[in-house]
Amino acid sequence: MGSSCAEGTPSSLSRQHVDRRLFRLALPALGTLAVEPLYVATDTAIIGRVGAEELAGLAAAGTILAVIVAGTNFLAYGTTERIASARGAQNVARSGAFAQHALLLGLGLGLLACVALVSLASSIVSLLGAGPETTSHGIRYLTVAAFGLPAVVVMVAAQGVLRGHADYRRPFVVLMVSNIINAAIEIPLVFLAGLSITGSAVSTVIAQYLGAIWLVIIARPHLQIGRRFSVQSAVARDLLRVGGHLGVRVFSMLAIVTASTVLAARSGDAVLAAHQIVNGVFVLLVLCLDSISIPAHTLLGESRGSGHLEHQRRVSSRVYFWSGVLGVGFAIIIFVFAQTLPSLFTADQSVKLAATDGLRFLAIALIPGAIAFAGDGVLIGLSDSRFLGLAAFAHTVIMALTLFSESIRTGPGLSKIWALLALWMIIRAFTVTARSRVLLR
Repeated sequence: MGSSCAEGTPSSLSRQHVDRRLFRLALPALGTLAVEPLYVATDTAIIGRVGAEELAGLAAAGTILAVIVAGTNFLAYGTTERIASARGAQNVARSGAFAQHALLLGLGLGLLACVALVSLASSIVSLLGAGPETTSHGIRYLTVAAFGLPAVVVMVAAQGVLRGHADYRRPFVVLMVSNIINAAIEIPLVFLAGLSITGSAVSTVIAQYLGAIWLVIIARPHLQIGRRFSVQSAVARDLLRVGGHLGVRVFSMLAIVTASTVLAARSGDAVLAAHQIVNGVFVLLVLCLDSISIPAHTLLGESRGSGHLEHQRRVSSRVYFWSGVLGVGFAIIIFVFAQTLPSLFTADQSVKLAATDGLRFLAIALIPGAIAFAGDGVLIGLSDSRFLGLAAFAHTVIMALTLFSESIRTGPGLSKIWALLALWMIIRAFTVTARSRVLLR
């Protein structure tokens, strides 16, 4: 499902035209983002019926895998922008080269991650400090699930290739079907074959490889396989350079989230439980906001490649506008229902009170947060990944100093933690909007 690059016509500069393209890509992007957590949710629902220690082991292994997969998102983001830009410039050979190298890098990185995790699974899970039974289950799951990493990272790269060609619908379909296959295989393996948590990992790996093969087949026409393939060091270096910058961005943000969880844990069990509720709501809303920012990688990449500055300005303004509208809408809903939402997750009164305060600060954080996420998408689409990486690292240093200048021994409490996270969002929003204005003069 490709899209033409006729971005220079007057009609293409209208708000209505940009909005139509933006939402035509945003809706399947939202579906894709929503489907990905279903892998974990499916495993959680099934293993939760096996036993608490097995579920805890799954949680430990899943956390490790989530960090690794999040660190490979640069392949999707960087590949999307590079291929869209090549398409905008009508450079088919360059577009195909980026597609080929992205998939090869995905396979290589996935294999390295697999070898590392299989070798270090026992040591990594043990570092989490869980009980012996939980640790044992976590090691079993992680050791098997690690073999799916080559498929997972190839899927990430293939999504980048297809997004670069404005094809957001088919990756959504593939991920949805893969998740259904996962559940269909997992239930008999876990309960009928008696494989417990190992069966859960095996079914997930099978579904991941089926999804990866399917996505590669879909992306095959964009790989220019008819041309003689040769490793182009310039293309590989370019993707790795972009990946390095975006990788710094991802891990810097993960560091802030981890630091906030550490401080919540130091504030007591009730605060940690409340933080889990607030953070879960935040993650869900970020998926919705990301569905607006991710299409900017494609639309801005196309217009940057074709050299239409006015179209870049129009796309950027609409991405900021619609993300801001969503942010304000979400903020109002969360603030109004801040007292009601915690009851969906807990009956503990102390947890409810702490979560209510945290949700109110989350509502405040969502407005600048929406602008910050939109700005990330705009700057990636404008090929400014180096600035994003440097800015994210600087923000992390500032926030780390601020977070840990609070009470180290007793913890600052949830309200203060989320107030500081709101400050983080404000700093990020100011940084990306200022940078966007400079680039789009």
